[in-house]
Amino acid sequence: MTPRALAALLFDRDGTLIEDVPYNGDPERVRPVAGARRALDLLRAAGTPTGVVSNQSGVARGLITHAEVRRVNERADELLGGLDIWVYCPHAPDAGCACRKPRPGLVVEAARRLGVDPSGCVVIGDIAADLGAARAAGARGVLVPNAATLPDEVAQAPETAPDLLTAVRRLLDGTRGERP
Repeated sequence: MTPRALAALLFDRDGTLIEDVPYNGDPERVRPVAGARRALDLLRAAGTPTGVVSNQSGVARGLITHAEVRRVNERADELLGGLDIWVYCPHAPDAGCACRKPRPGLVVEAARRLGVDPSGCVVIGDIAADLGAARAAGARGVLVPNAATLPDEVAQAPETAPDLLTAVRRLLDGTRGERP
């Protein structure tokens, strides 16, 4: 089976591209995960469009503002060398919106903004909701587990990688990740 062309790579934000700081509204607390800058440099060199798809329910909960989310995103963008787009869901988990992962809305919107079909996208994330959003949108999902990832999420993931840089290198090489 020939791998699909990589039209765009979409990342979860917290715990995937940057260290997870719950409901972070402070740009000074932004720290890229190991290998994130190098992974994005490789994607830029390959001409692969990139984006972030992130649940930010802290907005609906009144813990952070839209402006704070944007400032954190801007700081991450600065530290990581720039991504093409940032899309986030500000709704609470029980809001029933179409954009909150694991629903497909963020992935579909990111693909639309990048001018690609969602089926050509890969979503890299650290929890099942990230992979669920990818699947619901017709995209491919890759799980990069961290301390917050549940063992069942790893066991059920269709594809995993030990770290972000390995995941991106495999995608650029056209190789598949590990299956639990």
